Amino acid sequence: MHIDSYEFGRIVVDGRSFSQDIILLPDGIQDSWWRLEGHRLQLPDVVQALAAKPEVLIVGTGQPGKMRVDPDLAAYLKENRIELIEVPTAQACQTFNALAARRKVAAALHLTC
Repeated sequence: MHIDSYEFGRIVVDGRSFSQDIILLPDGIQDSWWRLEGHRLQLPDVVQALAAKPEVLIVGTGQPGKMRVDPDLAAYLKENRIELIEVPTAQACQTFNALAARRKVAAALHLTC
């Protein structure tokens, strides 16, 4: 899987365009994804991604980076030895492309703010 491009509100993955937040799984895409609380990423928001047993969870926090990972989710990831990378979405896309071929990666990507 490869992220072809990202701009505010739009991402293209393997030639498919999405205009809503998505989760990239090692074996597919969860589209039209949303969180319990808009700019706060919590454990229930990423259950499907974690069920895929990733080594790394990349969180794209939006173009200006307003979304934040809840401390309880960060603690859960640490306890389960899942590396957390929390960065603005443009950087998250670059990181995903760099790591996806070498490691089992999931990405939760907020496309706007």
